[in-house]
Amino acid sequence: MTNIILCGGSGTRLWPISRTLMPKQFVKLFGDRSLFQLTVERNSKVCDRNFVVSNAEQYFLAVDQLEEDLSFSIENSTFLLEPIGRNTAPAIALTCMASDPDEIVLVTPSDHLIKNQAAYEKVLERAEKLASENCLVTFGITPSCPETGFGYIEADGEEVKAFHEKPDLQTAASYLEAGNYYWNSGMFCFKAGVFLEELAKYSPEIYESSKIAYDNKQTIADNQLRITHEFMMAIPEDSIDYAVMEKSGRVKVVASDIDWSDVGSFDALALELPNDEHNNLIISDKTVSLIDIEDMIIVDTDDALLISKKGSSQKVKEIVGMHKQTDPELTHIHRTAHRPWGTYTVLENTPGYKIKRIVVKPGKRLSLQKHFHRSEHWIVVSGTATVTVGEETRLVRPNESTYIKMGEIHRLANEGKIPVVLIEAQVGEYTGEDDIVRIEDEYHRA
Repeated sequence: MTNIILCGGSGTRLWPISRTLMPKQFVKLFGDRSLFQLTVERNSKVCDRNFVVSNAEQYFLAVDQLEEDLSFSIENSTFLLEPIGRNTAPAIALTCMASDPDEIVLVTPSDHLIKNQAAYEKVLERAEKLASENCLVTFGITPSCPETGFGYIEADGEEVKAFHEKPDLQTAASYLEAGNYYWNSGMFCFKAGVFLEELAKYSPEIYESSKIAYDNKQTIADNQLRITHEFMMAIPEDSIDYAVMEKSGRVKVVASDIDWSDVGSFDALALELPNDEHNNLIISDKTVSLIDIEDMIIVDTDDALLISKKGSSQKVKEIVGMHKQTDPELTHIHRTAHRPWGTYTVLENTPGYKIKRIVVKPGKRLSLQKHFHRSEHWIVVSGTATVTVGEETRLVRPNESTYIKMGEIHRLANEGKIPVVLIEAQVGEYTGEDDIVRIEDEYHRA
């Protein structure tokens, strides 16, 4: 069985700890583990391989987090890189097209928490049995309260009677009382070929355009498939529920009492993390002292502070929408940004100059590039950097520096065995991250 792991997400519901370029599935919320890592670990006990669907930026986060744990095998993972998200139906279709038609696939989001592993494996055993009989299986979470934030599945045993949109409180209470309604988990299990048959039958436009996109994919490596922007944009945007599950006569539901959470808000996260003696959830790297404060959510990062009453954290989306208008960088990226070659941290950002701390991993290098609006000074503080400026390449050691004039073609590389750490001072009228013209890039970025 193959685990298709869906890694899409805009990073809005748990802002400011999650951002567009660091969505919640990759944030290490549970000690030194992310939800993505927990998903891989949980499903590796029942699945032979992973098929990770992400965009190009998240691909490098996924690879890094897989490589952090020696129990995860990168060789057993394939990656489908989407230039733009078109919802779950196209993402699943493209991965199924890359799979054997008889392969049973387990489709899971990458950002859910499941704490009852034994019950989960028992549920998967039943789902795999139904999938082997050519059923499309969905997982219905046994509800614990009249939740208005989830869609519901109305069932008669394992038969699906209807899918229902997110209800109001009164309707949700009636679902709970009826006893045959489940939360829609967004997890599925079926044969790859059976899903494609049903997609072609009920959503032929999605199937045909996905097939064209897949046939024109770029195979960057044995385990990396990229869909081009032009063909991805031609695929109609739709969810698997609307495109297939609500229309097919092959759908079954497996009741799943597995201690599940989608960790979709800070209120949900507060149920999973320690709170202080006054029922406050505090997430911060620094000491936070509170006086006569209770039932609050306090989230502190390098560049943003969120304070909310418990029960109101769903409104974070409104805050994110406001910041997108006034300071879009604040919702897009942290001060420390992860790149395929390492990380950079913005130490100072002032009109006319920007100062960064750059860490390049051993064996990695940045793109060959130039800038139109800034010059750069590099001071190496640890490791030995291989620096190319124009036609010259030389080694720069600790306490040595180099200067790159505006418009000059340059590259930074680490050919050593320890990380290269340097301080970069950018000086110019514009120091935005989009002032990069890549001449050559082994990571295939635009």
